[in-house]
Amino acid sequence: MPEAAVDALAVRPGGFYVDCTFGRGGHSRLILARLGPEGHLVALDRDPAAVAAADAIRDPRFTIVHAGFARLGEVLDAAGRARADGILMDLGMSSPQIEDARRGFSFKRDGPLDMRMDTTRGQTAAQFLATATAGEIGEVLKNHGEERFAVQIAQAIVARRAERNLATTGELAALVADVVRARSRRPEPGQDPATRTFQALRIHVNQELEELQAGLEVALDRLAIGGRLAVISFHSLEDRLVKHAMRARSTPEEPPKGVPVRAADLPVAGFCLVGRAQRAPAAEVAANPRARSAILRVIERLA
Repeated sequence: MPEAAVDALAVRPGGFYVDCTFGRGGHSRLILARLGPEGHLVALDRDPAAVAAADAIRDPRFTIVHAGFARLGEVLDAAGRARADGILMDLGMSSPQIEDARRGFSFKRDGPLDMRMDTTRGQTAAQFLATATAGEIGEVLKNHGEERFAVQIAQAIVARRAERNLATTGELAALVADVVRARSRRPEPGQDPATRTFQALRIHVNQELEELQAGLEVALDRLAIGGRLAVISFHSLEDRLVKHAMRARSTPEEPPKGVPVRAADLPVAGFCLVGRAQRAPAAEVAANPRARSAILRVIERLA
């Protein structure tokens, strides 16, 4: 949803904007095209490959930073900016991440079981599965993947460790498929049995929900008056966090019960939602099936 997301920011030529997920620069380039000579864009990304790709943008109005959502406040401070006129968060993965078997994100391509967004730090999926208890693995699959066979898959992973640790995406996908097919009487049509497990492990390894929660709070706190935050999410866990954060900021505080308050003195929300949640149009989904689950939500700071 590149055009819709950038349209939602209502870019002002001289404004200061943040693209929190550079990816391969689709949104950033659209924002730069709408900025004037005095405008500036800072882009963030946890992925070193994305940061390297940003070197192709030779524009004095553009800065790239190797950082995740949770460090948004630090990035703004380093840029000498108290507020941003617009912030964009695209929570989806980039096609190069999915298609590169070495990254370990896809069960369709056999490769190392890595799954880290930032390959310079942190525990890989293989390392987590080699050391976690069946209970810990089951909790991750249940909470982050909503996998109904989380317990059985976790037990199978731990049992496999008696022979050898899981090391590749192909090994994990095959193990999960065996468990799900043995247990399920009603397979989910059109969905690989490993889909939920891979989603859950990726979210856990990258602490995606914690990063998102921290980033949302900073983004909302640091928006300028009239500034907008636009967020594209791709699954219910992300969208729930985004929806609740925006709803909380756009809902006035309730006055104390039983205390008379004049209408003019009623609390006023400091933010307002901009339109309803948007989904990708049919034409975009046809061209890019990964867009079918995308949801765009937008909020504006009033005061």
